[in-house]
Amino acid sequence: MLRKTALKATVAALLLAGVSAPAAAGDAPGVTATEIKVGAVFPFSGPASALGAVGKSLIAYVNLINDKGGVNGRKINLIALDDSYSPPKAVEHTRKLVESDEVAFVFSTLGTPSNLAISKYLAAKKVPQAFIVTGATRFTDYNEYPMITTGLPSYDTESRAYARYLAKEMPNAKIAILYQNDDLGKDFIAGFKSELKEAFDSKVVTSSYEVSQPTIDSQIVSLKSTGATVLLFAGTPKFAAQAIRKTHESGWKPLLITNLIASSIASVLTPAGLDISTGVVTATYRKDVDDPKWANDAGVKQYRSFMEKYMPGADLAESNYFTGMHQGVVLEAMLKQCGDDLSRENILKQTRNIKGLALPMSLPGIVVNTGPTNNKMYTQLHLQRWNGKAWDLFGQLLNDDAK
Repeated sequence: MLRKTALKATVAALLLAGVSAPAAAGDAPGVTATEIKVGAVFPFSGPASALGAVGKSLIAYVNLINDKGGVNGRKINLIALDDSYSPPKAVEHTRKLVESDEVAFVFSTLGTPSNLAISKYLAAKKVPQAFIVTGATRFTDYNEYPMITTGLPSYDTESRAYARYLAKEMPNAKIAILYQNDDLGKDFIAGFKSELKEAFDSKVVTSSYEVSQPTIDSQIVSLKSTGATVLLFAGTPKFAAQAIRKTHESGWKPLLITNLIASSIASVLTPAGLDISTGVVTATYRKDVDDPKWANDAGVKQYRSFMEKYMPGADLAESNYFTGMHQGVVLEAMLKQCGDDLSRENILKQTRNIKGLALPMSLPGIVVNTGPTNNKMYTQLHLQRWNGKAWDLFGQLLNDDAK
């Protein structure tokens, strides 16, 4: 009787203190003894469908994980839905994932508009929105977005890298910025303003486009007329290819910089023309699978082996496949850290507890380090230039010194 009384008192004390034991598999949403459900939303169709390659590669990598037995004895049931880069569809799909499919968490959802549209809903439901595939600066505010971790370098980090490079190498340049009229493009404008300050208005001209437009030809013609010697493109792959080709066809010869997510060889440079793209500059955190200098690199070999088995016939140079694979590696590492505590609280905690994780296709020295006050998967970048056949790295490794 004394032992029962003591046990009851201990349980009561724990409850009053707000302390609870790790969630058992049967108590955590989306988790059983043999499976964990994970939700994702990608633009497999629509104007940003080239970015759907990230989702395809992630699905393939999850298949690899499951073929190895899963993580901690559980297979990953990845439910990936197509939102066509439409925020209303993203909201509809996310509600289904949470309320009908009862996923443990949402992972790797792609696109700034879609992630913004679902963020308040997921926060209200206390569902982790883990390693989202967007560099929108707003999402790096961990107080404003407590359930989010990011899976791409933030756009302000990237834009500052370009602004500092131009300030050093081309201090008198007139800069034209062609940007997608959403958070993606606006973050690049903000990054340049933060670096150039009062000189921005005299040094920079801008033009925006809507993702629903068929082409950006008129914007290129207009920006050419300004006499700018630098063209920075900040948008998605389809329009980056158009910008490179139209700039060439117009006879304009600026230094052309394109943002990281719109620098794929397969979906940007090849459609634009590999020779035409010679001289294009971008920032990166990853190796070029076709560059001979990485031929014997262990990470590149791992990537090639994965692609040959799980995505046979796919273009290995498609950098969005690198991204999907990296997302899969991070997913596996995070779930391993969770152990048997797959409560949403612990899943969120572990997304902010990745330490020194070197990803297969990341450049040497670039590792993932998240923490309680850092929700960013990548904080380091390197500049590179297209030589007509491959990317040439130049300059030093850039570290994010944002506050």
